[in-house]
Amino acid sequence: MNPILLEPEIEQPQTPVPPPAAATTRKPPLPALTGIRTLLAIFIILFHFTPPHLGFLYPIINNGYVFVGVFFLISGYVLTYNYADRAKTLVKREFWLARFSRLYPVYLLVLLISFRMVQDEWHARSHFEFWQGMIMTPLVLQGWSPSVATFWNTVAWTLSSEVVLYAAFPWLIRLPWPKKPARLILLLMALWIVGLIPHSLYLLLNPDHIVGPVDRYSSTQLIRFLKYTPLPYVCTFLIGVTLGKLQHALTITSRQRLVLSCVSLTLVGVFFYTLVLRTPYLLMHGGLMTPVFAALMLGLSGPHAISAVFSWRPLLLIGESSYCLYLLHFNVFQLIHTYHVPERLHLLAFDPWLSYGILILLALATFHFVETPARRAILSRFSRKGRPLLPSSSS
Repeated sequence: MNPILLEPEIEQPQTPVPPPAAATTRKPPLPALTGIRTLLAIFIILFHFTPPHLGFLYPIINNGYVFVGVFFLISGYVLTYNYADRAKTLVKREFWLARFSRLYPVYLLVLLISFRMVQDEWHARSHFEFWQGMIMTPLVLQGWSPSVATFWNTVAWTLSSEVVLYAAFPWLIRLPWPKKPARLILLLMALWIVGLIPHSLYLLLNPDHIVGPVDRYSSTQLIRFLKYTPLPYVCTFLIGVTLGKLQHALTITSRQRLVLSCVSLTLVGVFFYTLVLRTPYLLMHGGLMTPVFAALMLGLSGPHAISAVFSWRPLLLIGESSYCLYLLHFNVFQLIHTYHVPERLHLLAFDPWLSYGILILLALATFHFVETPARRAILSRFSRKGRPLLPSSSS
């Protein structure tokens, strides 16, 4: 499944018509990025619910929160890759409808099946925060309030950021972006630096007077603002957009992409296995590694040996449902153990691996039986294009 929006061919009428503009040409698929999405989602699951005996994977899993920002990077990149050459003809209503039809049905389903979590929220929060969360969460606005960003479904705060960025995308893509690769690279680096400024200022000024290093367990309002609200992720998304523009502007061979992928993966490995313990948590959460992940994405956007590894069919199969897997995993994993499913199946010895398998199967089922038909139904009913988009694993 391509990680871009796929559109069926239009049946040609008998009357001659001018050939379609190049802007509507279907882009080559980027299967390696779908494979990357699978690994990112699995790393985040293992970060939240870490099994024993991970061995050499532990430095990566223990810092899996880093990969949440990569999803924003991929979103900006894939959308720009797909829409950059037809920005002037992009119909905002159709774009937003396509995004809504993909995101909201699964989001609503997860809220419904995890409604039991609302009872836990009632006991854990003040009445004001509870009702604030009850109103904002179904509207996908919870991320704007640091205090209730993780209400009901802890990981769903990311959708608040996605919604804002998707809402702005039709205007962003029409901005006068630089044309030359060198200027795009400079812009990418500038956005990276700007994105790190709030996190760096917090570490320098320490406005909450935290004794010792800030870690993932620190939870002041300012830290929660930097972790959960949409604004800190704007630059990461814009870097993705810039990278998409760079992909269009560059002429890069498969060999060069292979070298770029090798160098990027090496830098990722060096960071996680030598530098991660000495790197401030907030800088990592704020996108310190974003340029390296951007280089990796650019390297994997073409055919070569490494991209073939990430295009392995099982990775693609799970990758197309990675959005479902991400949204489902936190609450469903807890529900599995709240209702003692492994014990009832007499398979406790195989847990937590049993729970991971259930999550993946449930994500695949949700993609095929909820996301895909719901998306088709919404587009068929409300789209004015007369030809609904086929399902895809795009962001």
